[in-house]
Amino acid sequence: MVGGGRITSEGVSDALAALYPGFVHRSIETAPGVRIHATLGGRGPALLLLHGHPQTRAIWHRIAPTLAEHFTVVAADLRGYGDSSKPEGGDDHAAYSKRTMAADMRALMRALGFERFDVLAHDRGARVAHRLALDAPDAVRRLALLDIAPTLDMYEGASDTFARAYWHWFFLIQPAPLPERLIEADPAAYVRDVMGRRSAGLAPFAPQALAEYQRALALPGTAHGLCEDYRASAGIDLLHDRADREAGRHLTMPVMVLWGAQGVVHRCFDPLALWRSVARDVRGEALPCGHYLPEEAPALLLERVLPFLADAAPR
Repeated sequence: MVGGGRITSEGVSDALAALYPGFVHRSIETAPGVRIHATLGGRGPALLLLHGHPQTRAIWHRIAPTLAEHFTVVAADLRGYGDSSKPEGGDDHAAYSKRTMAADMRALMRALGFERFDVLAHDRGARVAHRLALDAPDAVRRLALLDIAPTLDMYEGASDTFARAYWHWFFLIQPAPLPERLIEADPAAYVRDVMGRRSAGLAPFAPQALAEYQRALALPGTAHGLCEDYRASAGIDLLHDRADREAGRHLTMPVMVLWGAQGVVHRCFDPLALWRSVARDVRGEALPCGHYLPEEAPALLLERVLPFLADAAPR
């Protein structure tokens, strides 16, 4: 057992239940043999929240109650992460392509009764959200992406500075089972080291949230799932992204991009310019924090995203 690792009668850990008082928890089959776990709360138009690496839906706990005053919040664990299913990736890693992971999320939202919804997503979840918005533009009304530049641009523009800071991008894509074995040897340490070595250290993370990240990474198959996520991004996802660009496909919905002024994305890329090259309507800025915006700067994040998501455009 790691941290708050006991599972409650609701099927969620003590830590997750404590982080989301008053919310409900669901498990929905989105593909044969694949179940996505999500936490739901609030009422009104639907808002899908997607987390990053090496985290879970617990990342939203500081802003979800306020968001739930305006939206039906659906905070999901990506496949391979948290309590969601962790299938084998396959030789081409297609089971973790962002196209496949995005299809999970559309199926989840449809099962919950939402054909059209907004998306707020961080890190790996933002890459899934980008693909979801490209593949299903009729489903995504507005898109808010946190602390990423487009995947293709980040790989093609990788510098020595970027590679040293984002070393895990190149570690996790190594052939199985090497990275899986090393992560599984001490998953709690992996969470502490990866998250704690960024600009803010471990100070921004609530103890229960950190315990939840550690519990989830220790689950069988999670190390493989997150490695497959990155392997797909370095292979099949780039093929999909290049095909989109060659065909001239752009994001058509309004997009907001926010990133940390103390983070690697800010230091190594020009996020606003890169997103404007692949989307028609983009606004955004750097916030005075590091990578984990929902936990480092929740009030500032809400100040930016609530007016954007609450726009009076038809739903």
